[in-house]
Amino acid sequence: MTATGTALVIGATGTTGSRTAAQLIAAGHRVKAASRHATPFPGAEPVNFDWFDPATHGSALDGVDRVYLIPPLGDSDPAAIMLPFLRQARAGGVHRAVLLSSSAIPEGGPAVGTVHQALPGLFEQWAVLRPSWFMQNFTGTHAHALSIRENGTILTAAGSGRVGFVDAGDIAAVAVRALTDDRAPNTDLVLTGPEALSYDDIATVIIEVTGRAVVHHHLTYKQMRDRLAAQVPLEFASMLAGMDRAIADGAEDHTTDAVQHVTGRAPRSFRALLENEMPWSS
Repeated sequence: MTATGTALVIGATGTTGSRTAAQLIAAGHRVKAASRHATPFPGAEPVNFDWFDPATHGSALDGVDRVYLIPPLGDSDPAAIMLPFLRQARAGGVHRAVLLSSSAIPEGGPAVGTVHQALPGLFEQWAVLRPSWFMQNFTGTHAHALSIRENGTILTAAGSGRVGFVDAGDIAAVAVRALTDDRAPNTDLVLTGPEALSYDDIATVIIEVTGRAVVHHHLTYKQMRDRLAAQVPLEFASMLAGMDRAIADGAEDHTTDAVQHVTGRAPRSFRALLENEMPWSS
């Protein structure tokens, strides 16, 4: 893969998509930045793209040879929309696809796990990124970040379970290498930060770095599910609350060296993220 190709970055205004597009551009690659409203993106060609509007798919794919895939948000069956798009992409000349999935969803698992399973059969060059929970969940527009800013609370059903929270910038760095290296990974990559932290640990780091008073409230699975169901469909809310329950049972209590292996540098810690970006103060 050389810098002469063009990458389609789906979700270019999102947490990992924006960082992936920016890093590709900085490295000299041509980028089509896809979003639902063709939002201008410095150094990229903005294109209108909506997973739920197939009429936008052809123009977004025109002239690209690789694609970074962010699944449609809140859809419990993204394969129904994504697989026809991926077949269209392959027929149109796209030969490399990098899919954003989750450490909590294995190949063949629910939701995007079905797309993961299908990807190797569609593309000879591919990768599936399976990051742990984003550090930016506590600093951006995620419900945790809003709750911290508005109420000084973090609400989960994760108990004291630990998570290898990962910086979205590190996910993007891996995505760029997966899209542009001469050889695609042709595997899935579980991406984590350098340490596994509980939500109580997260609250402690926020207090120590920012001075902001934050407390982690432990909810039951049912309390978390019902809270989420006020914002998303019940089936999706149940899946998300179930992920918290899996964290409580230790499912995410691990770290990997994937970021270091792919990018050649160590992943950023949550403390370093707060110290360098300081998203809010006390």
